[in-house]
Amino acid sequence: MATSSSSNSPCAACKFLRRKCMPGCIFSPYFPPEEPQKFANVHKIFGASNVTKLLNELLPHQREDAVNSLAYEAEARVKDPVYGCVGAISFLQREVHRLQKDLDAANADLIRYACNEIPTTLNTTLQSGTTNIPPMVTNPQQRPINVRMETDGGSFYQNTSGLLLPFPPLWLDGPSGNIHERGGGGGVGGGGADM
Repeated sequence: MATSSSSNSPCAACKFLRRKCMPGCIFSPYFPPEEPQKFANVHKIFGASNVTKLLNELLPHQREDAVNSLAYEAEARVKDPVYGCVGAISFLQREVHRLQKDLDAANADLIRYACNEIPTTLNTTLQSGTTNIPPMVTNPQQRPINVRMETDGGSFYQNTSGLLLPFPPLWLDGPSGNIHERGGGGGVGGGGADM
């Protein structure tokens, strides 16, 4: 008749301390016999009596998290006696800071690339004859001044930002696209029909 080894064998703590593992042993749920090094590290760093006191002061549902935390800290302290888990945390914080700088630099490059591509894309589109680009007005209250330009390839409208548009902006009143025609209508406070 085979029985489970965990019911017959003492927990890792009792085995390490060379004592009999009683049925109500506070260590047995958290230090199974299959993980003897876990308790050995915790005992080396914190001591068995301190861990017993700590576990007795905690509510039963908090004990597993406390033991996991103690085991992590003890293992880190064994690997790095000076800094322990603080060394790992510090390393990870520096890594996050470095990656954040890299991300900021990549975003800045992306914005620079996008800003340089917009005029190139518009000029390429204008040269190819496509005319379905909407005017770029972010705030209708602050419309740029537009000037109609006659060229060999037709007429274009240039606003103060320097973009050439193959059609008059929607807010111009005059048929020629001149903002000053018919009393300057179309501009803010110009007296013409606004949108």
